Amino acid sequence: MLALVLALPSCRHGGKTAPHAIRGINAVITNEMSDCEVLAKMERDVKVFMQRWQIRGMELAVMRGDSLLYAKGFGVADQATQEPMRPGTIMRVGSVSKLLTAAGVMKLVEDGKLRLSDKVFGPQGILSDTLFTNHIKDKAYYDITVEQLLRHESGLTIRRGDPMFRMRDWMTIYRLTEVPDQEKLTSIAVRQRLGYAPGKGHEYSNFGYLLLSMIIERKTGKDYEKWMQENILEPAGCMDCHLAHNSYEEKMPGETRYHMQDNDPPVPKYDNSADSVVRCYGGNDIRLLKGAGAWVMSAPELARFIASIDGKPGVPDIISKKSVREMTAFSEDHKFGLGWNSVDPKKGWQRTGSLSGTSAYVTVFPDGECWILISNTHAWKGPRFSRTVHNFIQQCRQRYSAKLPENDLFTLIQ
Repeated sequence: MLALVLALPSCRHGGKTAPHAIRGINAVITNEMSDCEVLAKMERDVKVFMQRWQIRGMELAVMRGDSLLYAKGFGVADQATQEPMRPGTIMRVGSVSKLLTAAGVMKLVEDGKLRLSDKVFGPQGILSDTLFTNHIKDKAYYDITVEQLLRHESGLTIRRGDPMFRMRDWMTIYRLTEVPDQEKLTSIAVRQRLGYAPGKGHEYSNFGYLLLSMIIERKTGKDYEKWMQENILEPAGCMDCHLAHNSYEEKMPGETRYHMQDNDPPVPKYDNSADSVVRCYGGNDIRLLKGAGAWVMSAPELARFIASIDGKPGVPDIISKKSVREMTAFSEDHKFGLGWNSVDPKKGWQRTGSLSGTSAYVTVFPDGECWILISNTHAWKGPRFSRTVHNFIQQCRQRYSAKLPENDLFTLIQ
């Protein structure tokens, strides 16, 4: 297991001086490790892509058969200080977090602590608290299963807005003086009727993955972040993954600064205060997203995690072959995989993530080659930017896949 620690100069966090310690892969991987003359044109293409979309900083990693062939940072991690982007710089990965959460759920299934068919709410449900059930008027909530949450087939919708991004509304409507925590938010969200009967449709739900985060806590008796680090991420060799904080002052050691487009106006802070903030630093409560979208990690760490849940022999998997098959099984009856956006055998596995100030994209092609891109800048296309990234990755793969080096960076940095 990777356990190296890099001690860097002290940095300021919330007015206090804190030691800057980075662990594992991120402590040792450098841009120079991926210097390769035959890929110079690809790197020029990356820089042109960044310039076109006004991206300040970006990481690109490529893995083949569980071997990390390439990992580099481009541009700056912090435009204000001109700190360069390293391959080990950590960034918010948005909804790629759902893939981590799904792996955590499958681990609990393997350990006999959970079944995909388990009910979520109701007297026999995992979240059986009266804090929730006293507010449920639509009894169809009692039919929701763990698997339906994973597949976005629970009946939860965003027709009245995404519950995870309506903090100011909830505080105004329910006259709250404090930002709701996950329990209070859940007690509010379940008052709405479901959009369809569980299992009879599909609609993407961030709130559903917050519920899965809470289910992990109930079944383990531990904090979601801590349990995931100890039982999923660190066994995978990902030592520097954390849940994001909302402000720049609270960012983790080695974490990038996030950037909006220059013409993006300030927005009211999510806590209903009179403050106006940069959208990516307080426009929404990112930390409360938890397993739906709050993880920060680097592209090489994300590659290592993918290698640990793909069923290939190069890197030991942290879940069983059966769990890998279930997470990636293609079915005409389901739009989404378990944690994956799509698992088409002809196109491969895809997972995307988008938040204010960041965009993340992962694709594992049918031949096993995996490309990962994470940026620290909000694209004006928002979630639709994932399609643009997909096309760019396809182009790079077609042009440069055959030129990638054969060395495995994972072995070099152990």
